Amino acid sequence: MHLRDLDLNLLLVLSELSRHQQVSKAARALGLSQPAVSNALARLRISLGDPLFVRTGRGMSPTPFAQSLAVAVGDSLQSLNRAINERASFDPNTSDRSFRVVMTDIGEIYFLPELLRVLAHRAPRVTLTTVRNTTINLREEMESSAIDLAIGLIPGLAGDIFQRRLFKQRYVCLMRRAHPYAARKTLSLRDFANAEHLTVVASGTGHGLMDEVIEKSGIQRNVRLTVPHFVAVGHILAATDLIATVPNALAERIVTPFDLVALKHPVNIPEISINMFWHARHQRDPANKWLRETISGHFNDSN
Repeated sequence: MHLRDLDLNLLLVLSELSRHQQVSKAARALGLSQPAVSNALARLRISLGDPLFVRTGRGMSPTPFAQSLAVAVGDSLQSLNRAINERASFDPNTSDRSFRVVMTDIGEIYFLPELLRVLAHRAPRVTLTTVRNTTINLREEMESSAIDLAIGLIPGLAGDIFQRRLFKQRYVCLMRRAHPYAARKTLSLRDFANAEHLTVVASGTGHGLMDEVIEKSGIQRNVRLTVPHFVAVGHILAATDLIATVPNALAERIVTPFDLVALKHPVNIPEISINMFWHARHQRDPANKWLRETISGHFNDSN
């Protein structure tokens, strides 16, 4: 038979009868009358084709089939109770919850060091897994709860997706400290046009709009290198005279380790918003809410 053909409430009766082995005690535990429990048992016997319980001198003794079924039902009920209780409350000090968060390599560089320090103190058993937007269907993964949060410049998410702005970002020009332009207080449009450039094609993000703004300004960049991600930018700039247009959040994290210089961008590129996204089904989930508030509390520019 199919599970959909069975009244699942009857399995609660089976569980209590197996535990108490008396109709009267099972009825009290369930808050039902004895006739109601007896009727439920009769329906179960018909549905499952087994007597389930037989009368003995010590009460109702379960059949082998009822015993195995009661174990499975008991395990399922415990799992449901845990799930319900976890949803009702979340204790970061004891939880071993694992969160899956979509972010770019910039996000990993900017968010993860500080976020992991926070988790080490406030949620020592909680773990994180980061995922690239380009490797999944983000909307479907968020709808199925496979992804808990997404952070970054991610266009096109709407409908049942909630979002909260964390901070705004401006773009800057990044170069090594020994670059011929690095000593200048400002970088002119002429300097920018004459420089050799490193560009980043960050698929699945809105950073491509920055390239469109530069093109519309009439500047034709001399692009010597194009890479698919930002993680190698510091290494490349430190060893060449290329310059790169990057969000300030990345510049803040890598100027010191790679001995770079960040200058105000000569092109008037609009600021971008770095947002946090989650699906409506997680709106009231205590664990997800805790993670959102933790991230917002440490990375929101309004704090």
